Amino acid sequence: MKTIHLDHPYTEQKIRDLKISDHVLISGLIYTGRDAVHKYLFDGGKSPVSLRDQILYHCGPVVMRDGKRWKVTAAGPTTSTREEPYQAEIIKNHGIRGVIGKGGMGPMTVEACKLFGCVYLHAVGGAAQVLAECIQEVKGVHMMEKFGTPEAIWEFVVKDFPATVTIDAHGNSLHKDVFERSKQALEKYL
Repeated sequence: MKTIHLDHPYTEQKIRDLKISDHVLISGLIYTGRDAVHKYLFDGGKSPVSLRDQILYHCGPVVMRDGKRWKVTAAGPTTSTREEPYQAEIIKNHGIRGVIGKGGMGPMTVEACKLFGCVYLHAVGGAAQVLAECIQEVKGVHMMEKFGTPEAIWEFVVKDFPATVTIDAHGNSLHKDVFERSKQALEKYL
């Protein structure tokens, strides 16, 4: 495993150079998006921001007003598998280069990552306050009136946000590999 500094802009070449098990420290712009945003975009809704060559974080942050600015107090990943029905089409239609979450994604997302030059990045669950410390600035919030605070699209500037590549842009999935090895080990005992 090697550590790679993944800095904005997130080009296709930078993304295709990543391999499963690479540890990345992300610096630059990322956007949040959970269930409501995924369904909205999948159903043809127009994104209020360009997601082309961006990273989408499966996160419902805890955010408070600090004077005129927003302060993020917790920003842990949410379970990504809920987005599997939508994620491949969103990667394709919006040109997303990275998805951050926890728990992995399924075969449709793996294939979309391979075809369109995207990676899935696993962030540590249970570390919401630690991950919030990586957020340097809240640049904006979109669709809060429509979806509410946790489901809105938050625009964050992050510094050294830690994640691990578990699906790369070459069709490799650490999640699939672990599942296959676990299945084989279990069959020995049944």
